[in-house]
Amino acid sequence: MSDKPVYLTADGLQKLKDELQYLRTKGRAQIAEAIAEARAQGDLSENAEYDAAKEEQGHLEARIAKMESTIANARLVDETKVDSSKAFILSNVKVKNLKTKSEQLYTLVSPEEADLASGRISIKSPIGKGLLGKSVGDVVEVSVPAGVVKFEIVEISR
Repeated sequence: MSDKPVYLTADGLQKLKDELQYLRTKGRAQIAEAIAEARAQGDLSENAEYDAAKEEQGHLEARIAKMESTIANARLVDETKVDSSKAFILSNVKVKNLKTKSEQLYTLVSPEEADLASGRISIKSPIGKGLLGKSVGDVVEVSVPAGVVKFEIVEISR
């Protein structure tokens, strides 16, 4: 796995730890039960349920390994030490779409904490990358699947 630091908030790190604990205990137990049920059905060479359960087990173990690596490389971000005059991780950035004149508020977070439905966008997403390091009044051009969008940064807060 990668040894690159992963910047997280304390809440984000705790959520990852909680999910990892769940996957290690209940997630593994559910998979083991599904494998046991499929195994009880007889011939494993033509047992689709057994194959599906083993594949699901592989996905679960890969997810666990990725989460363990993320947690091992986690670095907590101290919001009090982040410059609030520029957009950085944990910044709340209000932007105005110059074409539609609509405003949107985004919180810049690590990819592991991103949740577009709640306005938390990854610093590695096209919009997140475009906003990083910018100040109020800057105009940012972001390439998105629908084309190029121009945003003006209206406000930055913590």
